[in-house]
Amino acid sequence: MTTYGTIPTELPQQSLSLIVQAREFLGSSLGSRRKWEDMINIRALNLPPNVNEAVGRIRTNIVFFKTNYVIVVLFLLLLTLFFHPTSLVIIVVIMIAWFLQYFLRDNPLSIYGFVVDRNMIITVLTLFTIAVFFLTDVMSNIMSGITFGLTVVLAHGFFRTTDDLFVGDEKDINNASQC
Repeated sequence: MTTYGTIPTELPQQSLSLIVQAREFLGSSLGSRRKWEDMINIRALNLPPNVNEAVGRIRTNIVFFKTNYVIVVLFLLLLTLFFHPTSLVIIVVIMIAWFLQYFLRDNPLSIYGFVVDRNMIITVLTLFTIAVFFLTDVMSNIMSGITFGLTVVLAHGFFRTTDDLFVGDEKDINNASQC
């Protein structure tokens, strides 16, 4: 009996554990997303009185809204890439190459009977990615999107007051003041 073309009913245990580990790592490193209503509170926007207050606001807002800020930067990066469809297609092709050749591969890659180890696959994919980014205009489009996103984040951090933040987040207050 052949199983060609059938869809497995369970994910392999190794793949599942990698997904769980990646999710836990991202969750612990980014923290929790804050309410968008708290972030876009129009009544909490005003000019800081001095430079020290502005720097303090930016630091505190980055600590408090870091997950929201990552979402905003990634959304604006995606939005800028929609205006450059060639760059978006190239990034999708590179992502597919990484997923098919590295992340989703359970068995070792074999070319003409020669088994290629994972370090060689990583090296080739990394060199391929760097070459494509620098030989096309993808890198400039990515950098402009990230720069646009970071500008929006810094402007929000500059204007957003921090008086109503950190209700019950004493740990984050200490981390922000130590920066």
